[in-house]
Amino acid sequence: MSDAVRFPPGALFDLDGTLLDSAPDMLATVNRMRDSRGRPPITLAEIRPVVSRGARAMASVAFPELDADGVLALVPEFLSVYGEELGRHGAPFDGVEAMLSALDAAGTRWGIVTNKPEALAARILPQLGWQDRCAVLVGGDTLAERKPHPLPLLYAADAMGLSPAACVYVGDDARDIVAARAAGMPSIVALWGYRLADDDPVAWQGTVMHDAPGALVDPSAWPATP
Repeated sequence: MSDAVRFPPGALFDLDGTLLDSAPDMLATVNRMRDSRGRPPITLAEIRPVVSRGARAMASVAFPELDADGVLALVPEFLSVYGEELGRHGAPFDGVEAMLSALDAAGTRWGIVTNKPEALAARILPQLGWQDRCAVLVGGDTLAERKPHPLPLLYAADAMGLSPAACVYVGDDARDIVAARAAGMPSIVALWGYRLADDDPVAWQGTVMHDAPGALVDPSAWPATP
């Protein structure tokens, strides 16, 4: 492989909506919460757009009548139920395993930077066989800041022994790309992930955008790095 076309030395990924299609786990979670209150289930189409936005956003969709304080009060219950549904319904997006295998074969170090609580994210890795392949895992509660702050990306790059410019961050939410830009890290907008209908990924100003993980098997699909 020539120096002009190669995978980056480091790759960092968001988890939900980027590597993992976890929306079915989230749907099972909120529908258990609704069932316990005598309410009918909602659909995957209703919950899917907000999965990357966290527990509060999903609880708000499941219980739209609640104000912000009411939604916040449901977060502990959501996390508890989700802990029981974790990994039971979701799976990596098509093409993710081939992409990660290509990175492994090229000697690229890769890791995960997510706003999901670290303990929950850590439980997923063995289910997917990633625990010995993932070089660093940063959760939303690992550090004093979370995305869109750049600290988690800077921390992850340093943990892999790389400069931010030598890593590429891949994510499906505006917060991911904002964090990457603030960290001085090239980015890839994962268009296959979770977005609201009025989101404009072009406005996020990622370095490149791709429609499917399988595209990233080709090193030329990645932004250039030092």
